[in-house]
Amino acid sequence: MSSKRKIFDGDFSPERIRAEGFGNMFAGALFGGVIVGGVGAFIAVLMVVSSWLPPESKEADDPTPDSFSAYVLPYDETQV
Repeated sequence: MSSKRKIFDGDFSPERIRAEGFGNMFAGALFGGVIVGGVGAFIAVLMVVSSWLPPESKEADDPTPDSFSAYVLPYDETQV
């Protein structure tokens, strides 16, 4: 079962190149699927946790009302 051949040991046949390319594309697709699945699982966990919260907590005022004030420019009514 063990082979004395190593990766890229001089075999550049079309079958070997095709197999290497397919293997790399398949590994990349698996890696991308794991990343997308991880993001989906994170969103699902947040949705489950938010479903356990009481409705009052979802309708409450922002406890830090000035947290986004750096991104909002004050409106000056004198310069219309």
